[in-house]
Amino acid sequence: MTLLADRVKETSTTTGTGTLTLLGAPTGYQTFSTAFGNGASVYYAIEDGTNWEIGIGTTGAATLARNTVLASTNANALVSFPAGTKTVFCSYVAGRAVTTSDASTLTN
Repeated sequence: MTLLADRVKETSTTTGTGTLTLLGAPTGYQTFSTAFGNGASVYYAIEDGTNWEIGIGTTGAATLARNTVLASTNANALVSFPAGTKTVFCSYVAGRAVTTSDASTLTN
């Protein structure tokens, strides 16, 4: 199961397409490790002001492995991020969202 949590945001200066090294959360936010622990499958988004990527990743000790890209500015493939600071956050992915247009009962 892929997990979600509120107010999860960190920065990274990792370049390329590999696993991100996470640099900590700004005041008022929590880290991926605090929210999920290590080894959890999570929805994520990364952006650097120009490039962006949305996907499913795996948390580690101050890392996030980018396992499955759901959408990106690189034709929906891994983005090779350049030098500079990126914002990495937990995101409720629209393509995986469950919604209704009126009062409904969802059953499994």
